[in-house]
Amino acid sequence: MGKRRRVTERRRTRPAVLGGMLAVVVGGAGAGLYALYGGAAADEGTATAAHREVRTGPLTAAEVRTAGTRFLTAWQHGRTAEAAAATDDPAAAAPLLTGYAKDAHLMDVTLTPKAAKGATVPFDVRATLAYRGVSKPLAYGSSLTVVRRPGDGEPRVDWHAAVVHPDLRDGDRLVTGASGTPPVKALDRDGGEITAARYPSLGTVLDGLREKYGKTAGGTAGIELRVVRGKESRAAKLSDKTLAELSEGTPGTVRTTLSPALQAAAERQVDKRAKASVVVLRPSTGEILAVANSGHGFNTAFQGALAPGSTMKVITSSLLIDKGLASADKPHPCPKTVTYGGWKFHNDDDFEIKGGTFKASFARSCNTAFISQAKKLDNDDLTKQAQQVFGLSMNNWSIGVPSVDGSVPVQSAAQMAAELIGQGGVRMNPLNMASVAATVKAGSFHQPYLVAPSVDHRTLATASRTLSAKTLSQLRELMRYTAASGTAAEAMAGLGPDYGAKTGSAEVDGQKKPNGWFTAYRGDLAAAGVVQAGGHGGDTAGPIVASLLKLGG
Repeated sequence: MGKRRRVTERRRTRPAVLGGMLAVVVGGAGAGLYALYGGAAADEGTATAAHREVRTGPLTAAEVRTAGTRFLTAWQHGRTAEAAAATDDPAAAAPLLTGYAKDAHLMDVTLTPKAAKGATVPFDVRATLAYRGVSKPLAYGSSLTVVRRPGDGEPRVDWHAAVVHPDLRDGDRLVTGASGTPPVKALDRDGGEITAARYPSLGTVLDGLREKYGKTAGGTAGIELRVVRGKESRAAKLSDKTLAELSEGTPGTVRTTLSPALQAAAERQVDKRAKASVVVLRPSTGEILAVANSGHGFNTAFQGALAPGSTMKVITSSLLIDKGLASADKPHPCPKTVTYGGWKFHNDDDFEIKGGTFKASFARSCNTAFISQAKKLDNDDLTKQAQQVFGLSMNNWSIGVPSVDGSVPVQSAAQMAAELIGQGGVRMNPLNMASVAATVKAGSFHQPYLVAPSVDHRTLATASRTLSAKTLSQLRELMRYTAASGTAAEAMAGLGPDYGAKTGSAEVDGQKKPNGWFTAYRGDLAAAGVVQAGGHGGDTAGPIVASLLKLGG
């Protein structure tokens, strides 16, 4: 071995105090002092760049502590270049950290770290929002995660905009000033005011209403701190978000189609389960009566893009009946497995139905009954059916706030077959699947809407054709039988006879339990819900949907 370089001992520096205190981190079975040092970390500079050893392996508690301290100390003291250099992406970090004071007008920043959880360090933020002689305190929580920088393995803060504020996505900015968009006072269908405090699920909906109608609803702008969305967030149809108001604007008024009774009930129902979402519609008009999500940060009900599982079989069944490949009361194969495009498709627990009808296969959700017909279909048949009959997958819905109208891409071979049962490339959300049930009930597609088109003279999406009377009659029979005697019977008990339903379970890679789906109608109500990683749709989303249909009936 060659001679070791003599390591020069670094001069100790006095600890910098964040938040007026030295924080104590408790991790595992012991406690250690979280000494917060300004400037470079004590373990750096021990070798020249040419001979620096590349660090590998899991991060130590000391490395997490030192990297987090370096970043938080520099940020708190306004040394933005130094704080950015403490991250793994200084070029992206510097503008947002600089803009924290320059654009967001946040001063007197105090950052107080909490106990590290592995490589993640939660911290509290306290600052003063000051603009044109007006100020108010701001407090929130955030977190940072330490990773090894590619190339040299040095510990650095894994940079994402959410480190600065949890409501930020990469590419977003924080800005304080005249809002530009006046606030709106949203009303339900009965004239009552809608607030996020009353209906927590509607925070993102209120943001969307303000963005679309704020400038035309008659209000005046105020001064506020807000998240201004960047390119990626806009692509995800996220709206700007108000974080704090320095002076209130005068709101304009926007009336929605929401039912206060159904909305309140929907909020209660989704709160019973993690990651649950639901939408209720009026099939005869397309009016949205309720929308709720148990996770209030993202509107999965309107903007989600999830495989819908066997609820997609409503659309597929209409296609097969249209083409004469299936008929409700005629015999239809439901073997244990079917191979198509090199994939072997199974039924749940490999069940089979011998000598059964298509109605029996639909009610029990037999996958192979649908996959067996793939060889008789063109690659674009399902896409055309979804677009032309159900108004989906054309990116042209305008409901009054940001939404996604589903995706049924043209695919081939095994992927095309998988789409027939709601897997493969198909993506939907509860709004889309509630609309599917509403189309079956109404007999034709009515684009859902939250704000009447007469308010802003917008044009609603339409479908180019309707189902034949024969197909529609059989489709309703399939859904009615499923609600009465199939996989949806337990949830829909006592809600007949004017009803129909379909359950679904969608497998997701890396997820132990499938997403549970349920779509149904009763009278002039249609609803759909999903419980992510919940299990079978009849047991998870089913009770949520059925309870709302019962209330509305």
